[in-house]
Amino acid sequence: MSQRPQQASSRADRILDAAGTLLLRMGYRKVTIEDIAKQADIGKGTVYLHWRSKEQLFQALLRRESIVLVEQMLSWLREDPAEIRPHRFIRSSFLATHQRPLTMALVAGNVELLGKLREGAVGSKEQLVTGRFFEVLTRHGLLRADVPNVIYAMRATSAGFYLLGTVDAAPTGLDVEARADALAHTIRHAFEPAGEPRKEDIAQAAAELSAVFEDLITCYRNWIYAAEPG
Repeated sequence: MSQRPQQASSRADRILDAAGTLLLRMGYRKVTIEDIAKQADIGKGTVYLHWRSKEQLFQALLRRESIVLVEQMLSWLREDPAEIRPHRFIRSSFLATHQRPLTMALVAGNVELLGKLREGAVGSKEQLVTGRFFEVLTRHGLLRADVPNVIYAMRATSAGFYLLGTVDAAPTGLDVEARADALAHTIRHAFEPAGEPRKEDIAQAAAELSAVFEDLITCYRNWIYAAEPG
């Protein structure tokens, strides 16, 4: 009996792996539960032991995708708290996102691939984490106080770097590293105070944000693996 949660989790991940493969290949609208079961080499009924509907299954997939990225963010902060500085954090996030096609589809709002999943892609918990991220940066003096609507301006700027390739077909001649460097330079000089921040502020901000990320990971894991099939 003690092995059941682990077995259920392993099977859930198999199903989610299959769903992710098919989503990228076919798009949300075309994928069926039957397709996923066949890809995972299990019965269709087994899928429903974990999630009641196709939409719930794919929401679990998106949350698992978020966990992967947030776990990367945690590792950055643990290795070097200075990664909390906005230009470094956003540069690392940009590179990590471009390494994962599904995450990139979410950020770019790929309607053809995600269909109606896009409407609920960012849940209230993730919105709360985003709000806490900017609150922590602001409180510890890591964002300029003289830029009007600085959070909106910074988010809009970052979004532009992600979306340019989807709205402008002209080649930039820049690889992803060069684009990440350009984004980091823009964030550093447009939205961060001049000079170096205090080490105490860096350490405290990194610790606070790490706790927020840990809470999000726990919340999402509980949601994804809530079922414990017999």
